[in-house]
Amino acid sequence: MLQTRLKQGLSRFKNISQTTQLLGLVIVVALAWLMWPSGPIQPAKVDRRGSNLPIPVRVVTVKNVSLDVFLNALGTVTPYNTVTVRSRVQGQLVEVLFKEGEFVEKGQLLARIDPRAYEAALAKTLGQQQQNVAQLENAQRNLARYQTLRKQDSIPTQQVDTQLALVRQLEGQVKSDQATVDDAKLQLDFTQIRAPIAGRSGLRKVDVGNLLTANDTQGLVVITQTQPISVVFTLPEGDLTQVRAPMQANQVLPVEVFDRQDTHLLATGELTTLDNQIDLTTGTFKLKARFINQDDSLFPNQFVNVRLRVQSRKNVLTVTAGAIQQNNQGAFVFLVQSDLKVNIQPVKTGARNQDLIEVISGLKAGDQVVLEGTDRLREGSIVKIANAPSR
Repeated sequence: MLQTRLKQGLSRFKNISQTTQLLGLVIVVALAWLMWPSGPIQPAKVDRRGSNLPIPVRVVTVKNVSLDVFLNALGTVTPYNTVTVRSRVQGQLVEVLFKEGEFVEKGQLLARIDPRAYEAALAKTLGQQQQNVAQLENAQRNLARYQTLRKQDSIPTQQVDTQLALVRQLEGQVKSDQATVDDAKLQLDFTQIRAPIAGRSGLRKVDVGNLLTANDTQGLVVITQTQPISVVFTLPEGDLTQVRAPMQANQVLPVEVFDRQDTHLLATGELTTLDNQIDLTTGTFKLKARFINQDDSLFPNQFVNVRLRVQSRKNVLTVTAGAIQQNNQGAFVFLVQSDLKVNIQPVKTGARNQDLIEVISGLKAGDQVVLEGTDRLREGSIVKIANAPSR
């Protein structure tokens, strides 16, 4: 009886397992049917010519032009003369006769100091001088009488010699008095403060009513000479030969000065001199250029960009500097052939002037080289010229 029941249970289990397997198969078939694409699968199209499609580029033409060779540097505008105007005598400042920031001429009256004390000192020295002059004149008359009497043997020689010594003593005193008078006049003249040079005045440092002392360190005002003015700049010692050679040949080297952004031309002048030694710490040497600065475009202590023209060369083979590429073997360009294929062409370059660079070897006039689009180019790449190069 027990065996019969076991056989019936095993039979029921097998039926349930078969039903479960059948149900899973149905679910799998349903999912496959839902996910099956509605049309046939198309293979992806591959353009085997993709690597040979023309690459759009911009080109420039190699030309023969005149090339100016410039040396670039940073400079500082430096006045030829800077003077701090100080009082040379002590006294109260009673009048200021200039405006801050205005241009003053040499010898122009700038301020006055109370002169009364110096006028009194001058009057005193003049009185002392007159007194000594009168004594000298009297002594000279007596000497003349004594000399006449001596010729008549009426007086001894010693009396004549004594009177002569007195005359000479008084003559020395009169000369000393004249020096004192001149000094008093000079002190009185110093109460009028005048501009020692022509230039532009700065801000006034002392107000009316203050007591000025002789040679005060602060001074009354600072005057800087701005017309003409100089620019001091430095160049590497490697450029020394390019500068000295034309200077020794008495050539005038033009100098252009631009603003800090190197976009606006401020003034044009000429190189006047260079320093007599190279700075060992920086390996540079100093130069000075002179500018008329009639419009005051250059301001003292202003930082500027300097361009010194050292050569002006005619009929030089040049190309736009942006076309020159560099690799571990040196400079090269992508040269466009007549079939619009490019070749990697090594070149040797020389002087540069802004966006133009001299080509010493590797190219000839009329060659077309790639300026833009070089990042995708390789030897033998086919290009499509996107611009019409100027010839």
